[in-house]
Amino acid sequence: MESSTASERKKLNRREILEKKKAIDQLLKAASAQIDHLASLPSFRCFNRNGLCLRLESGCGDRLSHCTKQCIQNLLKANMEGPYGSEWAVEEKVKRREMVAPEARYIFVRRNANEVMMDSAPTPLLGFVQYRFTLEEEIPVLYLYELQLDSSVQGKGLGKFLMELVELIAQENRMGAVVLTVQKSNSLAMKFYISKLRYVVSSISPSRVDPLAGVKKNYEILCKTFDHEAKVILEAC
Repeated sequence: MESSTASERKKLNRREILEKKKAIDQLLKAASAQIDHLASLPSFRCFNRNGLCLRLESGCGDRLSHCTKQCIQNLLKANMEGPYGSEWAVEEKVKRREMVAPEARYIFVRRNANEVMMDSAPTPLLGFVQYRFTLEEEIPVLYLYELQLDSSVQGKGLGKFLMELVELIAQENRMGAVVLTVQKSNSLAMKFYISKLRYVVSSISPSRVDPLAGVKKNYEILCKTFDHEAKVILEAC
């Protein structure tokens, strides 16, 4: 027969688990409820380096204009059709659904308003970040769905700047990690995340979960963790 002490310990453990789950749910809701994640990071509203004069603005998946949707689709096609190859036709449909999801959050990169006034051209979308706040192995994370830049602004430090911003947003909202997916065939992206930004292949990536089956998958899941629990679970060997 179970002792009263053991029974009380089990009840306490269950209570702690439920309280932890409730706290994480509230954390994710609070992070997702914010409309403008740049509000607390004003120094990231502009990018003025290496001959670029750009402005950043926030957005939500269910509030995109028709023009912005078209720009997103064009950037995705230009950058990702090559790495996906024959799978792009199917993947493009998936990305279009992800694009307008209510939980999708955006950082848009556009030319500075002064530049637009000078040449009287419409303000183009030169890049964007799409992310969500979600759970991975019971760890609250910022999952980076997309980081896409127009070829005219690549190689000038903008990608690193945007990733620094993403990591700050994750930490400000008490996420345990930033998690993202990269196509194996996209060698430049792999090098950027792993060599330059120190991301690692996560324990939830197919190649780590089942190396034999993972060989057949065309992507890896990478992560950068910010606390011990996330590191143990998402980076574990």
